[in-house]
Order: sequence, then C-alpha cells, then structure tokens
Amino acid sequence: MIEFPERRGAAVPQARPRPIRRGPVYRGLPRPIQAVAWLAVAAILGSVIGATLPEALRALGATAALAPGKLAWYGVRATGFLAYFAIAGSVIYGLLLSTKLLDAIAHRPVSFALHKDLALVGLALSGLHGLLLLADHTYTFTPAAIAIPFASPYAPAAVAVGQLAFYVMAIVTGSFYVRRQIGQRAWRTIHYLTFLGFVGVTLHGITSGSDTSAPWATWAYLVPTAAALFLLVYRVAVSVSQRPATRTAGWRLSPGASANDLTTAAPSAAGSRTRR
Repeated sequence: MIEFPERRGAAVPQARPRPIRRGPVYRGLPRPIQAVAWLAVAAILGSVIGATLPEALRALGATAALAPGKLAWYGVRATGFLAYFAIAGSVIYGLLLSTKLLDAIAHRPVSFALHKDLALVGLALSGLHGLLLLADHTYTFTPAAIAIPFASPYAPAAVAVGQLAFYVMAIVTGSFYVRRQIGQRAWRTIHYLTFLGFVGVTLHGITSGSDTSAPWATWAYLVPTAAALFLLVYRVAVSVSQRPATRTAGWRLSPGASANDLTTAAPSAAGSRTRR
C-alpha cells in the first residue's frame, strides 16, 4: 500500500462568514421615567388644548354664523398642518429606526409599526386636505385641479409641488404592503424617496400656505426640518464610519476577540490562500 506524504501548508477552504452586527439592546425606560414622561406629555397637551380650544370654538361658531363658506378653508389649513406633522413624524421616526437610537427604549417591531402608521395617517390627512378644497369657495377647485399637477387655480407651481410630493409619499407608503413581494433591497430603494417627498411637502407648505408668515408656522416647519436634517447627517456619518470595518470584516470575531485578532488573522489567512 502506497502512502502519499501529507501536504503541509494547505489550508482547508472555509466559508467566509458575515460580520456580526451589534446594536443597542432593548432595555426600556425605568418606570419612574415613563411616568414622568407621560405626565409631561399630558400636561403639555392639556395646557395647549385648554389655551386654544375655547377661542377656536368661538371663532368657528362666529364663522359658521357669518361666513359658513370659510369653514372649508379652515379645514383645509388644519388638515394641511396635521398631515405635515404626521409625515414629518414618520420621517423622523424612520431615521431614528435606521440609526438604531430607539432600540434601547422601544421594541423595533413596535417602532416600525408606528413609523408605518404615521405615514398612513399623513397620507390620509393629505388626501382629506385636498378634497376639502372642493368645498372651499375662495377658489374654484375641480377634481382635475386637485389631482393634476399645475392645474390649480391658486399658486399652480407651489400646489404642484405638494401634489407630486403626495404621489411620492403614496408610493412609499404603499411599499410597506408589498415589501415581501418586491424584496428588502427594492423596498429600501423606494424608501429613499421619502426624503424627496418630505422636502416637497415642506416647500408646498411654505410657498402655498396662508399662515407661513406667522411665527408659530415658522417653528412648525423649522423644528421638524432641523430634526430630520440632523438625523440624516448623523445616519450618513455613522454609515461612513462603519464602512472600513465592514470591508475588513469578512471574519467573524468571537465574543472575547478584539480588533487586533482580526488584523492578525487576516494576513495569515491570505498567506494560506497564496500557498495553495
């Protein structure tokens, strides 16, 4: 029986495992902090409602008695701002999800569901915002003027930006419900349109809204835009900083291993491949 000498230096080819992604682990807020947070939210909402609701009801009553046609105009303005807040909240919540800043205090499935629900609410309020224009007698809006960009009798360019942004957000919101069919990569690509839609609704509100010059409206646009811009820059910075580690990491480190183990393991593995 002939025995062949063992080939030294030959390395057994191994599958290249994926790098381990580590992020914040859900811990939740302590109960005292939760109680304080809910009390603070209730106090803020109560003070705002208590300060504005009586005056708003009196104004609505006077408008209904003297100029009933203006009720639709008030409804258009109110639904426009509510739609903007819902869309801005969905965008900000999505950025918080992508940066994993919420993972330590909220379950990811719950956060994702809230992100999707806010987008759906914003889309529904945007549709209602447009439909109420049919009841407003200040300008003669037709269904075609509401649906077709640049067909508006009032500020056609500014309104067209809002119409196009509505269609963009409709595509993004609809992608939630076909995510499994189109795949994760296509879904994420479509999701990048969210930023375009958010810029569109912001420009639409600023350029076509009758309340833009009011100080409270300025803050209503400024705060969500600044928050979204900050989170976007943070997300890009984190992604760029993690890119070199992702390229180096074709190697799976054990829980006790360090970055030095990775740098020493990679040259030896490369040497074994060249010896083969």
